[in-house]
Amino acid sequence: MSAGPVVLLVEDEPEMRRFIRASLQASGYRLVEASTAHEGIALASSHNPELVLLDLGLPDGDGIDVTVKLREGSKVPIIVLSARGREEDKVRALDAGADDYLTKPFGVNELLARMRVALRHAKPASVEPRLTLGDGLELDLEKRVVTRGGAEVHLTPIEYRLLAYLAQNAGKVLTHRQILSEVWGPGSAHQTHYVRVHLAELRKKVEVDPSRPKLIVTEPGVGYRLRDG
Repeated sequence: MSAGPVVLLVEDEPEMRRFIRASLQASGYRLVEASTAHEGIALASSHNPELVLLDLGLPDGDGIDVTVKLREGSKVPIIVLSARGREEDKVRALDAGADDYLTKPFGVNELLARMRVALRHAKPASVEPRLTLGDGLELDLEKRVVTRGGAEVHLTPIEYRLLAYLAQNAGKVLTHRQILSEVWGPGSAHQTHYVRVHLAELRKKVEVDPSRPKLIVTEPGVGYRLRDG
């Protein structure tokens, strides 16, 4: 018997369930399956999964509502798997509390990679005082200093808060609204140009080639992701 993480799959399409079941079981995961929103919420309560894979188009409800319900009492990572590829659907799901969003069809390797990232960041652990971000860039959360190769990278207070928030959620898609609320405060939720302007300036300072960013990746129409590893 596998002793891997318990994953709850909420998906009404039998073929998709078979595809995901085979892929996850081959990788050592333990799978619990639901085909409706009601069943998914019940199984989340009874099985305490370590990760939820959630379709949006369920026969008895919307996956957005399931996400909101799960978030009322749990921080379990939620990855949305949906045929809805519109930006507004992705933003709604992420703002509702989902950790990631994959548009169908997707490859099994990408799914497994996103799952590993979500599980890694869900582990309860003390925040490392120093974070290595790549290309020799380091963030010292205690001293609030960013360095590259030992030399300080001078950031404005906003740029530092922006980078720190992205770094502490590395690998996770952060929507414009989430970033604005965390960095600028709840009253700035609709000022999306704040993020674009300051992100452009931050990239000039932390990316080796700002015109081809490799550290802070744009999720078009949704937000940004700081590459994990």
